[in-house]
Amino acid sequence: MNETPTGLDTQVVVDRRVLAGYDNYLAAQRTVDGLSDAGFPVENVAIVGSDLKLEETVTGRVTDGRAALTGAGSGAAFGAMVGMFLGLFTSTALSFIVLVLWAALWGAVMGAAFGFINHAFTRGKRDFASRSAIIPSRSPDRVGCDTFQTGCSVRARTRSGFHWNRGGIPSGWRGR
Repeated sequence: MNETPTGLDTQVVVDRRVLAGYDNYLAAQRTVDGLSDAGFPVENVAIVGSDLKLEETVTGRVTDGRAALTGAGSGAAFGAMVGMFLGLFTSTALSFIVLVLWAALWGAVMGAAFGFINHAFTRGKRDFASRSAIIPSRSPDRVGCDTFQTGCSVRARTRSGFHWNRGGIPSGWRGR
């Protein structure tokens, strides 16, 4: 009996060729969307981002008060959910409402305390809030060797009627 190894150390090798190369992900996504609209089997397509970089966008300053306020909001939401769960075992609607409000209040107090203490432990080393994203420098579309020629012809057909600029985005493209 022959079994194919399925462990994590098994390397999957797929021979893919670059169908088109783009400087941004959105352009690559639009090409795959055009291929899909033309009936091309897009399950054979891969968008491969290369030269990945981390981009962190600072969204604002974090003070002790803002940290406490954010913690209070999270704590109130968690407390309200706990209160609703426990409120299922109450006998009247009034006791349910009181229990939810009381749990939300205590959740807000505890969340504010934990938010303040957590920010205080950073000792000013990170007094800003941010969000981060991993962004590729290039995003080529790759297809399997067996569908490469079909992909080229479908892409050529879908490109007709548009003037395509250097980045691979048709001018006047409106998307969906």
